Amino acid sequence: MNIQTLTLGPLATNCYLVRAEESRRAVIIDPAANSKRLLAALEEQGLTLEAILLTHAHFDHIGALKNLRAATNARVYIGEADKDDPSHMCHDLLTYTDTYQDGDTVAAGGLTFQVLSTPGHTPGSVCLLCETVLFSGDTLFAGSYGRTDFLGGSSRDMAASLKRLSMLPPETRVLPGHGPSSTIEEELRTNPYLRGHGIE
Repeated sequence: MNIQTLTLGPLATNCYLVRAEESRRAVIIDPAANSKRLLAALEEQGLTLEAILLTHAHFDHIGALKNLRAATNARVYIGEADKDDPSHMCHDLLTYTDTYQDGDTVAAGGLTFQVLSTPGHTPGSVCLLCETVLFSGDTLFAGSYGRTDFLGGSSRDMAASLKRLSMLPPETRVLPGHGPSSTIEEELRTNPYLRGHGIE
């Protein structure tokens, strides 16, 4: 699997350009900002954007969505509970998205992404598991977790979502929406929230 991380936008959001090693088709996870840079990255590598996968719909994760989708006509997916939830701030940009639910899979970029419903940051937040890599959005960060004090957030749901992620294989790489990467093993060792402590 080939993963390129681009940190974009005012909140330094991690956007991921993902594809199978031999594939010329790609997936972008959370197109945070700067559609020109994202389109240039695709063009430089001779890639066709097949799908845009959203972990949730806060503005700092979809800033480049409208222009990117217009330029590529890629399929766009979001967690079902976020599509019609006004708390995600950018409802008007999501009228052309498809939805996914827990347990769904998306085949794109020569890869298969498994959808894990992980509400808490937003009602429809998802993590995307591809092989041994977890794209965790704003659910799990290195040493922390996503805020639950926004409209639609829930500390109770977040605690349940983190408990679910704690059960993944320890070697699972964690690529979050903000900050450095980690592994489930490392987070179980150093992140008290993944062990169920201190979520408020």
